[in-house]
Amino acid sequence: MQSILRVSESRFWRVLAAAFVLACALPFAASAASPEIFTGSIKGVAINGYDPVAYFTEKKPVAGKADITYSWKGATWRFASAQNRDTFKANPEKYAPQYGGYCAYAVAKGSTAKTEPEAWSIVADKLYLNYSKGVQRTWEKDIPGYIKAADRNWPGVLQ
Repeated sequence: MQSILRVSESRFWRVLAAAFVLACALPFAASAASPEIFTGSIKGVAINGYDPVAYFTEKKPVAGKADITYSWKGATWRFASAQNRDTFKANPEKYAPQYGGYCAYAVAKGSTAKTEPEAWSIVADKLYLNYSKGVQRTWEKDIPGYIKAADRNWPGVLQ
């Protein structure tokens, strides 16, 4: 009988310890959600340091400068010129990429993924970024359908 009690007591303490570890981990699991703005390759810097306005004005990705920045939605945005920074500052929602700069195709599929500055498109005056040129080719096969799915999934995929 005593050996059964020792086994049960031992099991009780193991279960209690596991429950304690789980309870301590829960606050960290909640913070494991992706941030609203993608800041992958350069910590805290949105969309890999590229100028979001340049996609519209120059029709190509242009690296921003570390000394021309603007802080918005918890991320630092870089710009190729002070004029582009001021343009963004006046209307960030117009120039910021959709889905926080995460891969639009991934968001359509229910997840998040980093993006490549060279894999981009502007549709209905909105900027969309993709994981790679290969993913972009898939995205281009049904842009309206993927946008519809991504809009349904955003921002839930951040959780």
